[in-house]
Amino acid sequence: MENLLRKSLFCTLIFACTASLSWSRTLCVNHAGSHGCYATINDAIAHASAHDTIEVWPGTYKENVVINKSLSLIGDRWHNPVIDATGLANGIYVDGLDNSGLREVVVKGFTIENANFEGILITNASFVTIFGNAVLNNDRSLNAAASTCPGIPAFETAEDMDCGEGLHLSGVSHSTISNNHVARNSGGILISDDTGANHHNLISGNIVEDNPFDCGITLASHPPAMLTGATAPLGVFHNTISGNQSSRNGLQGEGAGVGIFDSVPGAKNYGNVVVGNKVTDNHLPGVALHSHTPGQNLNNNVIVNNWISGNGADTDDAATSGPTGINVFGVSPIQGTIISQNTVSHEAVDVAVNTSGYVDVHLNNLFGRGTGLANLGSGRVDAIENWWGCPAGPGGHGCSSVSGSKVLVEPWLARPYESFAFQEQHGHGRH
Repeated sequence: MENLLRKSLFCTLIFACTASLSWSRTLCVNHAGSHGCYATINDAIAHASAHDTIEVWPGTYKENVVINKSLSLIGDRWHNPVIDATGLANGIYVDGLDNSGLREVVVKGFTIENANFEGILITNASFVTIFGNAVLNNDRSLNAAASTCPGIPAFETAEDMDCGEGLHLSGVSHSTISNNHVARNSGGILISDDTGANHHNLISGNIVEDNPFDCGITLASHPPAMLTGATAPLGVFHNTISGNQSSRNGLQGEGAGVGIFDSVPGAKNYGNVVVGNKVTDNHLPGVALHSHTPGQNLNNNVIVNNWISGNGADTDDAATSGPTGINVFGVSPIQGTIISQNTVSHEAVDVAVNTSGYVDVHLNNLFGRGTGLANLGSGRVDAIENWWGCPAGPGGHGCSSVSGSKVLVEPWLARPYESFAFQEQHGHGRH
C-alpha cells in the first residue's frame, strides 16, 4: 500500500510539473521554402506562436523583419544569415510600440546591414536579448552635411542627426545587448527615452567601432514623442554599460566613446553605471556626461574600472582644453557622480569637471602626464587617493597636475591602483 501511495504521488508530481511547462515549436526559414521551411523570415513570424523558435538558414534575406510577439529568432550557428535591408527602414524591428506588453524576444546570430535607419530597433519592449550579431553599414538615409535623416519616423524625436544609430533601444527595460559587433553605422548603440522610460538594461561585451558621425554608446534623454502624451522626458536610468570596447567613433562628426547626455529642460539620465570598458581613440572624450540647460537630472552616475586612452577634446559649451579621458559637464548641478578605479592615459586632461555639484574621484590611475584633474566649475572635487603618475603626487616631477580650485588631493597613492583596467593595460595580474 505504501509503494502504491508513493507511485501515485510521484505520478501526480510529474503530471503537475509537465502541465506547468509551456511547449513551443521550432520553425525554419530557407530561400527555397523547402524541407517544411518558410521562404522569408517575416512569413515564419506570421505563422509562429508565442515562444516559438525560428531558425534561419544561411543566405541573404532582403527584408525589414518585424517581430511583434515573444519568440526567438536564431541564425545558423556556422554561417550568419544576412539581413540586407537596402532601401528599407530597418533590418530588424522589435515592435513593442504597436504590440503593447511585448517581451521575451531573442535575436541571435545575424549580420544586419544597409538599412535606411537602424540595423536593429527596439521600442517599448522588455526582457529582450540581442546577442552575437553584426550590425554593419546602416543609417544609409543620413545626410551628414545637413544633419538630417529624411523619412525617419516621428516617434524618434532626436535622431535626425544620426538616423537612430546602428542599434537603438527606445522605451526598453530589463533587456540585454551582448557580444554584438556594431560598426560603420552613423553611431553605435543608442539608449533613449523617445517612446518611454529606458531603464535596467545591460549593454555588455559589445565591440563598437568605426561609427563615423556619433558616439560609440549613447545614453540620451530626449523630448518625448507626441504619441506618449508626456510633456517632459521620461528618463534613462539604472542601465549598466559593462565590458564593451568602444573605439574610433565620431571621427567625422562628434562622438564620445560613451556619452550620457541630457538634451532639453526636464531631461533625466541618472543612476547609470559605466564599468570595465575599453574606450580608446574616439573624437570626443572617452566618457562624457553633459547637462546643457537648467532643470535637468544627471545625478548618481558611476564611472568605474574603465581603460581610457587617446580620445579627443570636448567641444562647444562643454569644451575642454585638449584630449580628455572623462568630462563631467553640467549647467544643472550634477550630484553623486563617482569616478573610481579607472586607468587613463595618453590624454591632455585625464578628468575634467565643470559643474556646481560635488564629484568624487578616487583610486584612479591618471597617467596623462598633463593635467590629471581640471576643475573648471564652482563645485568641490574630492580627489584623494589617486595615482598621479609618480609617488610625488600631483605636480611632482613626471606626475600629472591639478588645475582649478576646490580640489582635495591629499593623501594620494604611492603606487598605481591595480584595478582590472590597469592589469589589462599593463599585462599582469594583481599581486
